[in-house]
Amino acid sequence: MLSGLSFSTIALLMVAGVLLDLWWGEVRRWHPLVGFGNWAIALERRLNQGGMRFSRGVLAWMLAVLPLTALAALLVWALAVPLAQAAAHTLMLYFCLGMRSLRDHNLPIADALANDDLPNARRLTSYIVSRDTTSASEIELTKASAESLLENGNDAVFGTLFWFIIAGGPGAVLFRMANTLDAMWGYRTPRFLQFGCAAARIDDALNYIPARLTALSYVLLAPGLHGKRRAWQCWRAQAPAWDSPNAGPVMSSGAGALGVELGGAAIYHGEVEYRPTLGQGPAAVGADIKRAWRLVARTTALWLAVACTAAALMEYAHA
Repeated sequence: MLSGLSFSTIALLMVAGVLLDLWWGEVRRWHPLVGFGNWAIALERRLNQGGMRFSRGVLAWMLAVLPLTALAALLVWALAVPLAQAAAHTLMLYFCLGMRSLRDHNLPIADALANDDLPNARRLTSYIVSRDTTSASEIELTKASAESLLENGNDAVFGTLFWFIIAGGPGAVLFRMANTLDAMWGYRTPRFLQFGCAAARIDDALNYIPARLTALSYVLLAPGLHGKRRAWQCWRAQAPAWDSPNAGPVMSSGAGALGVELGGAAIYHGEVEYRPTLGQGPAAVGADIKRAWRLVARTTALWLAVACTAAALMEYAHA
């Protein structure tokens, strides 16, 4: 392990970090990721102008991510007491996780749709997606929320846990900052096409293995043999049609596991974007948002169970 921690310790700290996230949720004030976002905005405004925008984007990524990752690693190293080091790793993981946030932002949308409150559902959905929701139907709102849950389950939970296993707290920090920069700069617009290219490609690389482990987890947790086969087939057939090499496997397998149809047309920046179909089955409705959340929660439990079981077997083997 790059973190220098034993796998048993890593597994226990993973459980602690997830429990802290579910208990406390996001820090209301002075959240480190919010501060990082403000720093990224300042860097982009300063460097995303003039020529050589790709090179400037690489420089901006390095200035945003590398010093803070090094600071996180230095902090862990400076804390010579093992208990203090464990606490630092756990807090870093907690600040990087977003499982409670996914629940708190998406389940109210399902509740609003259950109460036939479309205006409130549209308002709540607009907080979590960039697509236009001003005149969205229940099906369109459900698609937006369920897709966000499935994809961000990987970005805000499983990818973070993967890199925590690899490199402890600093690994989680590195991954979440890279993922945040992709969300901020990784657009194919005239402003970000060159400048954000490095951020998008680095996030693709860091997310490549976690995304496929997430997709496999969604397949394994699909109900019944038929559901598992459907999720696998959707992954293999539909993922290549998506521009994102990581969102495709995650969302297609997740939609297949749920047995609903996602994807399709959506309005971005006033223009209709026709996206490939995800999943197989009837069009998703409001209640499917809670099913998507349960899939993410069960996948988290699966990852923790596998980590703890592996740690126990390793301890037994060395006993």
